[in-house]
Amino acid sequence: MTTDPRPAHLRPVPAGAAAEALDAPVAGLVVGLTPPQGRASTSMSLTEVLVELGYTTAERVEDAVKEAVGASRPPEEVLIERKWINADQLSRAIAERYGLDHVDLSSFHVDMGAANLITVDAARRYQAMPVGYLDPQTVLVALVDPANVLAIDDIRMITGLHCKGAVAAGEDVDALIRKLNTLEHAVTDAIDEEAGELELGDVTELRESADDAPVIKLVYSILGQAVTEGASDIHFEAGEHEMRVRFRVDGVLHEAARVPKRMISGVVSRIKIMSELDIAEKRLPQDGRISLNVEERKIDLRITTLPTQRGEGATIRILDKDQAMRSLDDLGMDGHGRVTFQRAISKPHGAVLVTGPTGSGKSTTLYASLAEIITVETNIITIEDPVEYRIDGINQIGVNRKAGLTFAAGLRSILRADPDVIMVGEIRDAETARIAIESALTGHMVLSTLHTNDAPGTISRLAKMGIESFLTASAIDCVVAQRLARKLCTHCKERTVIPQAALAEAGFRVGADLEAYSPVGCARCNGNGYRGRIGLFSVMAMDDRIKDLTVRLASEAEITAAARESGMATLREDGLAKVRAGVTSIAEVARVAV
Repeated sequence: MTTDPRPAHLRPVPAGAAAEALDAPVAGLVVGLTPPQGRASTSMSLTEVLVELGYTTAERVEDAVKEAVGASRPPEEVLIERKWINADQLSRAIAERYGLDHVDLSSFHVDMGAANLITVDAARRYQAMPVGYLDPQTVLVALVDPANVLAIDDIRMITGLHCKGAVAAGEDVDALIRKLNTLEHAVTDAIDEEAGELELGDVTELRESADDAPVIKLVYSILGQAVTEGASDIHFEAGEHEMRVRFRVDGVLHEAARVPKRMISGVVSRIKIMSELDIAEKRLPQDGRISLNVEERKIDLRITTLPTQRGEGATIRILDKDQAMRSLDDLGMDGHGRVTFQRAISKPHGAVLVTGPTGSGKSTTLYASLAEIITVETNIITIEDPVEYRIDGINQIGVNRKAGLTFAAGLRSILRADPDVIMVGEIRDAETARIAIESALTGHMVLSTLHTNDAPGTISRLAKMGIESFLTASAIDCVVAQRLARKLCTHCKERTVIPQAALAEAGFRVGADLEAYSPVGCARCNGNGYRGRIGLFSVMAMDDRIKDLTVRLASEAEITAAARESGMATLREDGLAKVRAGVTSIAEVARVAV
């Protein structure tokens, strides 16, 4: 029996073999997954399919075939070498010839849980990689050669799951394999560095508990992927049949991976081991922290485990110091508001408050403020819950309620430590508010945050906390309300014109149609059209008129009107300016600035 010398994807398709192993196409509305067009059959050669799909011409194919025969190599190699087709077009033609889906790994969101079902060595050997789940029992496999039925069978046996195949470009599969290998080693090296700093007993326990290599590999690659994508949080959520892993990127959650049921307990245990938590305690929440060097960046992880009804889960907050220490320019504060704010934080005493909901970037703005005023001559002390970013040159205190160290108690101690600038992580109660206000009146610069919807609402909130209006008027110099909006991806955004009627319906008052940009989606932004975030700011200076209204206990509406007359822009107005500048979209401003 002679062996067919042609490459596997050029040989005749065994009757029913590939179709039986790979099943029917599965592409629907999934980004990066394309169903076959039905324009080719298994009787056609690959070069005929390339011509049929319009990727090249018959004349070029004829030239390539002639050269290939003389060089004893496939004609499609010649077509690629001469740049008459590219690797993506070749893989799409292979998919079309076999009647299979095509997966574009540059835009398809790879599920890290699925990708780690097989080893990197196995993926290289098979030139195939699981990239996502179609259901809890079925995994989608990206493969270079759909005729390699043995690879699909082996992956099915390794994973214990049904496999459906989709053709991918060979260079894309190789890039994914290299990426997984890099992510794993990046975090593994970081863990090893941390282990070197632990006590000998801790290292022994760490190594003895790390016998489940697939689980370790999965956790490390998820961490590496989250850092690469710029995620702020990772959610490990246990379910009945599997664990869902979600990343919060630019303030929006999206699913990143699914963990099979058999690996759930191992994943949670591994996270506990990393953060030195009690792996035997599954009934109570636990908090831990670990510092890593990932891709030459110092990353702090704040870990919380949660015993839910469906099993134990975990949440990891990723604290990237490089992202925290940003300037006011980076945050997007500009114009009249920037001048007002900078003038206020430059004063030797007084209070500057930043308001907004949780996750609106208030702490980042305070850190940016400290970066503006930090000097050798300035003694800056902070009290935070918890201390998220450790900054050189600043004395930082973390709240510890079990030991009796609250915001109020810590603030009293700080006042006896000769501070010039005090940062209070959050004013949560009347006692903290009173001490902070009185500190501002006695010669200290106080920076803090408060939960209100807008800047004028701060006055009424402090009044409800029992702070006398004359103290508020005397102490506060500036109030900033802020939100975070996603920035448009600079690589794929496209110009658009928004009709005035549509803007009015969305609550924006403009005198004409608005030229702006809208999100599109590309590989660089994971297909969502946004990458990064920008601040929307409303800065209210406490001038004489507003102080007078505060003392007279004027309504919030009166204070707002006076602030607007003094030059305060609303959050939506600042957002509209950033829409005109092409930084964000009108839909994003409407989403965050209600």
